[in-house]
Amino acid sequence: MESLWPWLVVAGLGAIHGLNPATGWMWAAAWGVRSKDRGQALRALVPIAVGHAASVALVAAAVAFGVSMDRTVMQVVAGGLVVLFAVLHLSGRTPKAVRAPAGHAGLALWSFMMATAHGAGLMLVPALIPLCMGDTSARDIAASGSLMLALAAVGVHTAAMLAVTALVASGVCRGLKLILSNS
Repeated sequence: MESLWPWLVVAGLGAIHGLNPATGWMWAAAWGVRSKDRGQALRALVPIAVGHAASVALVAAAVAFGVSMDRTVMQVVAGGLVVLFAVLHLSGRTPKAVRAPAGHAGLALWSFMMATAHGAGLMLVPALIPLCMGDTSARDIAASGSLMLALAAVGVHTAAMLAVTALVASGVCRGLKLILSNS
């Protein structure tokens, strides 16, 4: 049972993330309500999952490989990526086009940025360390085996987050449909 606890923590944190509006259920619900199709809300979960999993996978890989990150370098890289995205996104567009609803790529990028900003992967570090290190010393674990465990944890975390996000987004779509049909 002791080796099950890190997996339960990873899944539980995923479920908690699914309840947080910043992780995308409000966007998925908005897509469903706007199109009047609950299926559209569920299809919006794919780019949300891709962005969230990519963010968490970066941290999981860092834990698995024991990478130490220089704070200044990370800040410069993150700032450069934000500036690059802004320049690419805004170049040659009118302000009206900038306000257009985001597509799947925009939603995936938003999900990645939100998950990274609120530290989704960093919250998993206390659960990832026992999974990646186990009962052996750090020298005895192959980096590839540790990475596979970390990526499995990312999968469990993302699946739990998506399950809860789907329930909330579907519930919002269903609730708004009932409210609008009764008025």
